Parts: sequence; C-alpha cells; structure tokens
Amino acid sequence: MTCWFCTKASRGSCAFCGRGVCEDHARFGPFVLDVHRSEARSRTEALVVEDALQCGTCKPRPQPVPMPELD
Repeated sequence: MTCWFCTKASRGSCAFCGRGVCEDHARFGPFVLDVHRSEARSRTEALVVEDALQCGTCKPRPQPVPMPELD
C-alpha cells in the first residue's frame, strides 16, 4: 500500500478511513474502539485508544455526539 498523499510506502492505515499513510503524513489522536453499557455504573462508557494513526484528511468531530437512546 502507498501513502494517500505522496505515494511513498505507507507505514500504516488510518483508523477512521483506512487510507495508507507514510511516516511524514501520519497524525495521531484518540479512536473509540468500543461503546458499552456499564451495569455497575448504569451509564454508557467507551474504550478509547489515545494515539491511533490518522491520515489528517478525515475530520473526526471534536466533541462527542450525544446518543441518549443508548442510555
């Protein structure tokens, strides 16, 4: 796979869209792996990876999206 931006060999793929990204174009940020209901705390919680590989073209929303229907 090649980098989406410069066609160098990619070092990984974006956690959001799957685009190939080389070391020069790699960005890092949080990525939600799983959302589940905590029976002990009676609330919805998320399992998050802090430094997931991102391409920088994707625009993850900066704030969480409310989903009261899951509570």
